[in-house]
Formats: sequence, C-alpha cells, structure tokens
Amino acid sequence: MRRLDGHTTSAGIYPQLLGSVFLLFFIWMSIAPVSRDVWLAEAIPVIIVFTALAASFNLFRFSHAAYTLMAFWLFWHTIGGHYTFAHAPFGWVTEQFSFQRNHFDRIGHFSVGFYAFAMAEWLLKKRLCGAIMACFFSLFLIMSVAAGYEIIEWWYAVADGGDAGIEFLGSQGDIWDAQKDMLADTLGALTALLLFWIIRPDRGRAAQLHY
Repeated sequence: MRRLDGHTTSAGIYPQLLGSVFLLFFIWMSIAPVSRDVWLAEAIPVIIVFTALAASFNLFRFSHAAYTLMAFWLFWHTIGGHYTFAHAPFGWVTEQFSFQRNHFDRIGHFSVGFYAFAMAEWLLKKRLCGAIMACFFSLFLIMSVAAGYEIIEWWYAVADGGDAGIEFLGSQGDIWDAQKDMLADTLGALTALLLFWIIRPDRGRAAQLHY
C-alpha cells in the first residue's frame, strides 16, 4: 500500500516518476525563455538541487511528502525562470486581490521553505538529533539560505548592470523586497515543519524498512 508519508517495498517508483516529469518540464521551459540571461541565472539553483536529489537517491530516500514539497519549488522556480518572476502569468491573482505587484516570486520564496520538511526528516532518520532540534536547525537553515540568496541576487544585479540584472533581482520597485522574500521563506519553512510534525514520516514501519 502506498502512503503520502512513507514508502512500501513497491512504492519507490513515485520519486522516479516525479523526477522524470520534472525533467521533461524543465526541458520544455528551457525553450525560448523571455530572457536567456535570466533563465540561465534562475536555472542554476534548480539544476543544482535536482542533481543533488538524483545523485543521492540510492543513498537516502525521502518520504513521498518530502519529494512532493521539494518538487513544488522546482516546478515553480522553473516557470519563473522561463517568464522571469516579475512577468510570470499570474495577473489574475494580482487583479483578484488588487495587489500592486506580481506576487509569483513570493510564492516561490514561500516554497523554498518547504525544504525544511526534508531537512528535518533527514536529521531524524539519520538520528543526528531529536525532533525539536531537527525542526529548529531546519528553520535556521532555510533562513540562512534565504539571506544568502538575497545577497546573490544583489551581487548579480550589480555585476550585470542591465535589464537582466533587474529582472533577476525581481524587486518590482519594492524597497523592502529582500526582507519580504526572506519572511516568505521563513513562513514557508514554519508551514512545512508544522506539516512535518503532523505527518512525522520518520516514524512507522515503512521508515524502518527503507532508512
């Protein structure tokens, strides 16, 4: 029987299928992006994360919930790279809620926090710490990554000095964009950790069999 929060001996195909679908999607989104320079900059973190997950698949397998959450960011960020985050087709949401800007990138940052779920799961299944410490460490990790990425965005925008740099920065005229992005990352991590605490994929017979 397959479960969202764990594996059975016959359920290993899910992450492989998910990865295959994403790979095809990534190739499709790499065709004729709005800005090739922006696409390249946005594609680098996606390629790094996907490659790391694929390379470590035979060494450590996360729960289906973890793979699903991590895949959300991969798909979302790939779309943002194709259109640029400021011009992603998200106008209907902007109009529906009378926003002053396109918030496609905010959801992207929120989904970065979903990786806290996988980190907490890894720490507990490896028995490196207790549940509370795993959650705190995972939260702080996401916050650190969020701050680091904002620094990279700033560096790239300054180094490029052109439209591609501005599009990659994606501030859309908001002087507090970096702070709001980091807050979105943090809120995403807190949401993911709450879900983790409810599901606890590190427990149960399936976890013992496969990890």
